[in-house]
Amino acid sequence: MSSVGTAAVITSGCKHLSMSATVVPLLPNSASETTDFLRRMASMVSGRNGEMLLRAASLIESLAQRAMSAERLFHEQQEENKRLAERHEAAELASDAMFNQIAALRTQLAEVSAAAAAERAGFDSERSKLLMLMQDAESHIGRLTAELDGLRASVDAFNETAVSVPIEVLRLARTQFDYLSSGFARKGDVISQAMSEIGGFAIDQALAAKKPVDKA
Repeated sequence: MSSVGTAAVITSGCKHLSMSATVVPLLPNSASETTDFLRRMASMVSGRNGEMLLRAASLIESLAQRAMSAERLFHEQQEENKRLAERHEAAELASDAMFNQIAALRTQLAEVSAAAAAERAGFDSERSKLLMLMQDAESHIGRLTAELDGLRASVDAFNETAVSVPIEVLRLARTQFDYLSSGFARKGDVISQAMSEIGGFAIDQALAAKKPVDKA
């Protein structure tokens, strides 16, 4: 129906207020065109019908604005949801990467700790062995020192009580000490070897002391 026909129907309805309201179909245009049409119609009629047309135009305009606002908010919410989804996905990827990195670091830490513990155990074992060797060496040195002191005391006592003997006897005794020292060395008897060498040294001193007498 054309705009002229619609206006005629509305005018006829205004003249016969006791009759039922006439339905005027809206043109299939935009909300702006519809509200403009209703306002034009309202300007052509008077009374309650004009007021109703103006309220209808205002209502349609308000609903159109609300619909546009809702649509705009809907699109904005869609964009925001899209950004949130992208951020969530990025956060999940970063979280997975961080989790994998932490797992790798924990594995490396466990390996390093195990290696350090093994090295520490080896160090403690070697340290214990060295301490035992040092204790054994100190004990052996103490025994040798005591034996040497005893041999020196024996040599000193021998020198104090020694009597004059021929040089040939001393030389023979010196040869015997050398023989004994060699035999003890082959057997690994360090103490007896040391005693023999000290005895030979004492005889060497005695021979050296006798030389000036012999020359005289």
